[in-house]
Amino acid sequence: MRKQSRNILLLIITALIWGTAFVAQREGGAEVGPYTFNCIRSLIGAAVLVPVIKLLGCRSSERDIQAGADKKQLWLGGISCGVVLFVASTLQQLGMYYGTTAGKAGFLTACYILIVPLLGLFLGKRCRWNIWVSVLVAVIGLYFLCLTDDFTVQLSDGLVLLCAVSFSVHILVIDHFSPLVDGVRMSCIQFFVCGVLGLVPMFCADMQHSAAGVAMVLNALGSWDAWLPILYAGILSCGVGYTLQVIGQEGINPTIASLLLSLESVFSVLAGMVILHETMSGKELLGCVLVFAAVLFAQLQFDKKRV
Repeated sequence: MRKQSRNILLLIITALIWGTAFVAQREGGAEVGPYTFNCIRSLIGAAVLVPVIKLLGCRSSERDIQAGADKKQLWLGGISCGVVLFVASTLQQLGMYYGTTAGKAGFLTACYILIVPLLGLFLGKRCRWNIWVSVLVAVIGLYFLCLTDDFTVQLSDGLVLLCAVSFSVHILVIDHFSPLVDGVRMSCIQFFVCGVLGLVPMFCADMQHSAAGVAMVLNALGSWDAWLPILYAGILSCGVGYTLQVIGQEGINPTIASLLLSLESVFSVLAGMVILHETMSGKELLGCVLVFAAVLFAQLQFDKKRV
């Protein structure tokens, strides 16, 4: 119970980091291009974790490390997570780059809380009835919280919806590998894979596979307006956030994990109030209350009935 409580706290901290990093993603992608932003921040995330791995290695013997993580499983998990993360983060970045508003993107991305248990059914994962109720209440809450304009599905919205599906798969892949391997090492590998995969579209699209395009991106990278969001997203959102997700999901039902991570929408609004002095409407406050209530309700133990 103590470990589960710790992991729940880690997932909430992850949601806090991701919620406050949402603005960095939007600003950074606009400055240097969506592929360049994702590529650099992923490589930074991998680099940040190298000294962390060294530190943890000093505290554990090599035999203890190998007992916790078979190398073949570790690389298989890292590569699998990296490929899925590359697809998910690229679709999200492209959706915002091509015009999906922050509120709509937040709602559509957070729909993974509904997709995860649906995909889990095909993998034989059953949930208690109160988790399904919590999912429904959370989706309604996210609607009130994030959707402030007319809901019309554009190409950019479709990209973010596909991003939500991809993040659902990412959660399930982590759920499979996290009990088998060392979470920090797997996270480092996934960011390295994600960053390497981003090199090709960065050169072909953002840099327009030309010397002039390379010079244009390098010029954009000469400004702190570009580096501040990149560093924030790379160090905190990638290096810290996704690592906490990998560690925190161990032993946690993936549907409950997705509900906890959906709090990023709430934290993004609260961060706007505190940092940018934004105000919230009554509908947005209701959305916050519903999402928090859903997360709390999902933790309650009523009976053993699963559906």
